[in-house]
Amino acid sequence: MGWVRHRRDHGGIFFVDLVDRYGLVQINFDASAHPKLCEQARELKAEWVVAVTGTVRMRPEGMRNPNLATGDIEVVANELEVLNKAKTPPFEIKDPVEASEELRLTYRYLDLRRPELQKNMLLRHRVYQVVRRYLDAHGFVEIETPFLIKSTPEGARDYLVPSRIHKGRFYALPQSPQTYKQLLMVAGFDRYFQIVRCFRDEDLRADRQPEFTQIDMEMSFVDADDVRAVCEGLMAEVLEQVLGYQLATPLPVLPYDEAMAKYGTDKPDLRFALPITDISSLVAGSQFRVFAETVNSGGMVAGLCVPQAEVFTRKKVDDLTAAAKELGGKGLVALKVTPDGWEGGAAKFFSAAEIAAVNAAMHATAGQMLFLVADRREVCLPVLGALRLRLGKELGLIDEGKISLLWVTDFPLLEYSQEEGRFVAMHHPFTSPLREDIPLLQTSPERVRAQAYDLVFNGTEVAGGSIRIHDAELQREVFRVLAISQEEAERKFGFLLEALQYGAPPHGGIAFGFDRLVMLLAGKETIRDVIAFPKTTSALSLMDGAPSEISPEQLRELGLRLAE
Repeated sequence: MGWVRHRRDHGGIFFVDLVDRYGLVQINFDASAHPKLCEQARELKAEWVVAVTGTVRMRPEGMRNPNLATGDIEVVANELEVLNKAKTPPFEIKDPVEASEELRLTYRYLDLRRPELQKNMLLRHRVYQVVRRYLDAHGFVEIETPFLIKSTPEGARDYLVPSRIHKGRFYALPQSPQTYKQLLMVAGFDRYFQIVRCFRDEDLRADRQPEFTQIDMEMSFVDADDVRAVCEGLMAEVLEQVLGYQLATPLPVLPYDEAMAKYGTDKPDLRFALPITDISSLVAGSQFRVFAETVNSGGMVAGLCVPQAEVFTRKKVDDLTAAAKELGGKGLVALKVTPDGWEGGAAKFFSAAEIAAVNAAMHATAGQMLFLVADRREVCLPVLGALRLRLGKELGLIDEGKISLLWVTDFPLLEYSQEEGRFVAMHHPFTSPLREDIPLLQTSPERVRAQAYDLVFNGTEVAGGSIRIHDAELQREVFRVLAISQEEAERKFGFLLEALQYGAPPHGGIAFGFDRLVMLLAGKETIRDVIAFPKTTSALSLMDGAPSEISPEQLRELGLRLAE
């Protein structure tokens, strides 16, 4: 039984390819043996649902298909039943698909019949099972936490749910089970996990959805090394079971400051080299005023040494310069390395000694290009990080068959928000500072490092976690630095502060972005390809029309009225 996918009329024999999620089989309708049956088969249309009874036999020599799992056999039909007819589909169900994403999302149930998406969904299912088996074997207890919770906006915007019983009050859908999993540690469940749906009302992009799935984990009496070791074992198991890939552990660990300095991002793709080099001290006294003035005013000059100088036409350099400006930089200095020095508009401002020193620092040789940026550190490094990734893709420097996993650690605990005029948590307000940095909370909060760690997979963050604050007084102190008043802290997080005073153990955890992880394992570029019923980038469900208006009766029942 299955769906009619293709039909081929060879005169006396009529072939039908019948598909279901297990694959495809060729059905042979022989007019000489069953003329009426063959005529019935010729009436079949694409995507009709049929049942066929017949004999499985080897295909004749020369007619076998080595590219098909069932290519050696066929079913010679002697009965045919049409179980359901189908309208002509709005697009042909095949790979590669030729329909727009908008059309495919409108008819997602048809799009999901494509072998590629079915393969993605089955891979997702398999990862679920590997995760559950691994964590169960390592003493974790799967516990569900509530979906209707108290709104505690400190991060992304909450999705709110009005209460019919308590008019004027609202639940929130959880952005993560953060406080609940900490409470489970207070409750004595020392190893918790949950594959859980989370919700954030934020602007979307390729790897974001308003509702998404996490592998949520928390452990008591652990330090950061313990949490990372469990996660490395989990990733090794997933990669081996799903891709047959042997992961070497322990994984490399890169402090945040080093990651930013060398790669311009806290989620570096290490499948290719192309590091950033700081040459500020080498050009501070040069005749090139842009560089000298930037360094002397506290900024930096840094750059990339890129192979294949011959591909960088004037237009390509102009495009990269425009990209640097769009990323927030003032511009880009491009210099070609030759046996006689540098070629480029700025080359004349540098002495032979300066050129030699920069070439040595950047390991530059003839036939390479230098792309240099001069700006404030917080602008210069991210601009070069984005250009590094773009050049890696455009020049084919990335080894697509390679898997690169690493930890980034020692993040700043806080970052200053110009918009809000206060410090905000880089991860979340329950992240514990490094013990030796706690005294800096009152004097230099910007220098405090967090006991936080992110797992980076081929340049994408797939997991993030931290050791949590388990002392109520330290939690209150962090709230004060975040400009959260005592009254606000009690109103939003009073239940957690109370719980921390009843013997809370030291604890920490992590959350994997499950959709992102499956996307990377499937080799896709958007999580929409690995979610059965995703929303668009504007958070719409084209298939069922969500979000939709509700009736005046429903609004009255909830005690709500829509503003003009």
